[in-house]
Parts: sequence; C-alpha cells; structure tokens
Amino acid sequence: MQNISAQTIYKELNSEKLGETRQIKIQLPRNYDTSDKKYPVIYVFDADYLFEPVAGNVDYYAYWEDIPEAIVIGVNQYGLRENDCYYSEQNSLPIESGAAFFEFVGMELVPFINKTFRTENFKVAVGHGKTANFINYYLLKGIPLFQSYIVLSPDLAPDMSDYLIEVFPKLEQKTFYYLATTTNDVSDIQKKTEALSNSLKAIDNDNVLKTFDTFEGPSHYSLPAHAIPKALESIFLVFQPISKKEYKETILKLEGNPVEYLTDKYQMIEDLFGIEKPTLINDFKAIEAAIKKNKKWEYFEDLGKLARKEYPDTLLGNYYLGRFYEETGEPKKAMKTYQSAYVLNEIAGITKDQVLELAEQIKADFGY
Repeated sequence: MQNISAQTIYKELNSEKLGETRQIKIQLPRNYDTSDKKYPVIYVFDADYLFEPVAGNVDYYAYWEDIPEAIVIGVNQYGLRENDCYYSEQNSLPIESGAAFFEFVGMELVPFINKTFRTENFKVAVGHGKTANFINYYLLKGIPLFQSYIVLSPDLAPDMSDYLIEVFPKLEQKTFYYLATTTNDVSDIQKKTEALSNSLKAIDNDNVLKTFDTFEGPSHYSLPAHAIPKALESIFLVFQPISKKEYKETILKLEGNPVEYLTDKYQMIEDLFGIEKPTLINDFKAIEAAIKKNKKWEYFEDLGKLARKEYPDTLLGNYYLGRFYEETGEPKKAMKTYQSAYVLNEIAGITKDQVLELAEQIKADFGY
C-alpha cells in the first residue's frame, strides 16, 4: 500500500561535540518504506521555523517529479542560534560553540543520517540569516561537505565574502550556489548580499552553478517562503522534464544530434544526484518534435534504439525506427518494422492501429 504523504520523524541525537542532545526533524519521502532507493539529503538549519517550508516544497515538487524525492533533515536551533553560529572577530571563522556545532554537523549528524537511512552522496544545505552565513563555512573545507547551498538573506561575517571569492575559482566538484535577498531586507544584509553576488558573478568556474535573486517586497523574515521554491527549481533544473523554453531555445538550435543531448541530460542527473532516472516520455516526444521540425530524419535511428532500450515492451522504438527507414529511403524495412510493432504495447499516444496504417500505406504506395 502506498503512503499518501511524506513521513516526519523526530529523533534525539546525543552529541559529544556539543555535550548535549539535539532534536532532529526528519521527513522521509513518500513510499520510503516500500522502496529500496537511495535519496539525496537536504539539511535545513534553523529548523524550528525553516524545516516546514523546505519539507513542504520538497514533497510538492517531488510529487510532480520536478525534483528527485529527497530526505529532509532539520536541526532545531531555537535559543541556540547565536552559540551555534559563533565566530571569531579576528578572522570570522567558527570558534568555541560555533566550532563545536560545525563539527557536530560534519562529524556526527551527517554520518548518523548516512548510517540510518538510504542516502545518496548529493547533499543540500539551507540557511537563513546567521545560519545562511554559517553554511558557507562548509565550502571552505578541502572537499566541501555539501554539493549545494541555499543561502537566504545571509548575515555575512566580515571576512566571509573574501573567503568565498578566494574559494569559488578552486572548487573541483560540481557545486550549486543559490543566493537571495529582498528589496525590504535588513539594509546592511541586502547591501552585502548584492556585493557578494556581483563578486561571484565575475568568477568563471564551470564546476559552480550560481543563481542570485533579489525579490521585490518580502521582508527579511518572509523571504524564505518566496525563495525556497525558486532555489529548488534552480538546483534541480536538469532533473525537470524538457520545458518549452529548453525546447525552443536549446534543442531546436542544436548543431548536432538531439538524442545525444537527451542522453547527456540523463547522464548528468545520474552523475550529479546519483539517480538513474528513466527517460521521460515527455522528453522522447520533445526530441521527436525537434527531429521533425528540423527534418533531421537520420536522428530517428538513435531515438528508436534509445526507446527500445528504455521501453522494450512498447512500440515506441519500432515506431521511431520505422520513421527512420521511411524517411531515409528504405520503405520495405519501414513497413516490416511497423508491422512487427503490432505485438508490442501502445504508448505515448501511438497505437497499434496507427503503426498498421503506416505499414499499409507503404504497401499501397510501393505495391509490396
């Protein structure tokens, strides 16, 4: 039986680093208990108020398959935020209680989650205000702990911008960095955030995918409700089905094989998020439309082979291969390929009657 909603669990995690017990909120994906899949993990700081907006959006977007299903972990910091985010006035780096919290996350919380749940390597950190500044410290390590950072209206430490400007050109793993402020933000926060954004824009590193938003109207405290959906869309853009914009602005203008673009897209999903996602029918149809529009019929062969591999029990592959043979001057092969599709399952609006009609038309036209 399927779960109709995501599950939220509360755990008490005893920390040697902090010398205390810390409450952790955990949202598992729908159907976690009935699958054996591994999942990316989204770590939410300030979870006493930030967990629910993040968890709700993750569940919503995952339901519509715009982002992968993910485990959401929240660290409650109510009344402890100042201590957790404490840094040195000399060099802006975590010291004392801040250093202890930094180590708690990297050396106790993340290993505990990896041991307890089925996790992929891809990890996202979400922070707001002081915690938005704090999650940047994980970028300063030799190998950053997280692969993605949602930095909402950060209350930046004095030297943080300089550290980030220094580290961004050197990042060797794919890193997503989403930064946001608002026109009604705390004045100093808005000014520093926009300055940081301008500095980071100038840095050219193919491993870093940067997005910056300034929202019109929200306050410092309401910003997360506006920014979290945008951040998730930005980070998981490649995971989403091919959009009209992607089709018009990218796929139709490709010089080479659009089927290679499709396979590269899904390889990137696997490389980034550790997820083997089946190629969506929507995406097959987008590539089919581009082949027709550009009259590049030879690419139907690769599309047909991919469809046979991904959907072997359906007539999709035979349909595309039939189109390939028909459009490249081999009508007899096309006819036989269409005919052999009759025993396969219908899919994507392509019916058995349709492929038989295509075969009969060739038979009539060429007198086979």
